[in-house]
Amino acid sequence: MKVVSERREFSTEGSGDLIDITRTLVGCLAGSGLRNGNMTIFVQGSTAGITTFEYEPGLIGDVKEFYERIVPSDRGYRHDETWGDANGFSHLRATLTGQSLTVPFESGELLLGVWQQVVLAEFDNRPRKRLVVVQMIGQ
Repeated sequence: MKVVSERREFSTEGSGDLIDITRTLVGCLAGSGLRNGNMTIFVQGSTAGITTFEYEPGLIGDVKEFYERIVPSDRGYRHDETWGDANGFSHLRATLTGQSLTVPFESGELLLGVWQQVVLAEFDNRPRKRLVVVQMIGQ
């Protein structure tokens, strides 16, 4: 078994920014020399997440609306009282989504569905630079 780690930085525009990072991940796998194994994608930070969905305009809008409905950004949260940064909603959305995802790969290809992309979800209430760690284990 071999382990290959890569790091990629992404600039976000703040809450609601959903970035398709699939091509970047495909490039990481191609450069790794690995053919079969697992890729773990992890975003550093407690106000961002990693997920998968069909990255198309209608669903992008639906996902944004879903997060706003389930964890509204226009109300106060106890976390806001701690730091005064009004991003309690960001932490809750990231908690629901999670910061990592594992995708298997075979024959040098990620085993994603035809309409499935890997998405970096920014939840913080300001633009950020996000470091995504990509770790591949396999042969």
